[in-house]
Amino acid sequence: MSALNWPTGFDRTDPTNRERNNRYEASLRDSIDDLDAELELLGVDDWRLSTDASHQKRNPNYPYADANPEDPSAVVRWTMDGEQYAVACDAYSRLRDNVRTLYLYVREKRKMEQRPVETGESEFANARLPPGEESADPVSVAASEPPHELLGVPRDADPEDVREAFRREVQRAHPDHGGSQAEFRRLKDAREAMLDE
Repeated sequence: MSALNWPTGFDRTDPTNRERNNRYEASLRDSIDDLDAELELLGVDDWRLSTDASHQKRNPNYPYADANPEDPSAVVRWTMDGEQYAVACDAYSRLRDNVRTLYLYVREKRKMEQRPVETGESEFANARLPPGEESADPVSVAASEPPHELLGVPRDADPEDVREAFRREVQRAHPDHGGSQAEFRRLKDAREAMLDE
């Protein structure tokens, strides 16, 4: 039986549709350490990582023993200001890539939260769990694709390459060209996030 604590009500990626991701260079250990540091910057009360390999272990002495579990899915759950949150990712065929995607998602949301823009709601509102849900069985939100992947550029792309990739992608996604407003907004956010870095 899998130790993974996947949220109830959230669709899973069919294992045959999981992609191999060669864009991340970070190890599983580095990704977990980066996630820990990011959640500390966010000021969470407590958090845990649930994988087939770790079964919710969050411990400085965690041995990172099984970097290649049968199920590479990952779920991060945390509490902050009395609210419970969760994000999950199972899009990739390696655990390290799913954990890295969760870290990048949390990092981008935290950075957006710090911008002086009024949105009426926290950037983490879509990861908030419904009131009264047990933390072991909540509804979750999938981690979004990192900005550089959305734009199809390397993580360290120079600003002109980012702008050029945005222009190329926006032609496909712009509502005036048959795309959706949501996709257009995601591309704009990805461009801004990369240019801010």
